[in-house]
Amino acid sequence: MSSSLNDAGDGPGTGIAHRLACLADIDDGGFAEAEAVVDAQCVSLILHRDGNSVRAWRNVCPHAGRRLDRSPGRFLKSRDGLLVCAVHGASFETREGVCVAGPCRGDRLQAVPVRVGGGCVTL
Repeated sequence: MSSSLNDAGDGPGTGIAHRLACLADIDDGGFAEAEAVVDAQCVSLILHRDGNSVRAWRNVCPHAGRRLDRSPGRFLKSRDGLLVCAVHGASFETREGVCVAGPCRGDRLQAVPVRVGGGCVTL
């Protein structure tokens, strides 16, 4: 799933929240992709739902700087629930985005703060 930024404002810092996804569209324990403007750059984000909370990271593997999804918005998940980089197999836990196995072990994904409210994930 890929969501686009809501056009209702000028971006972060304007006081207007930008919708990234509907909570109901992300399976509990699952991942989704959204595009957003972060630090004046259009970036791909990984959204991970855990109950009614969502964590977000830039969709960039710290090992080689490539996207983690195998195709846009399609992420690999291990049997243990880890996010797996489709390129080199690095595995990331979903609480802090820390790599627990693979070529970038000990590195972490770059977190992006998001909010959940009214059934939506916003930036």
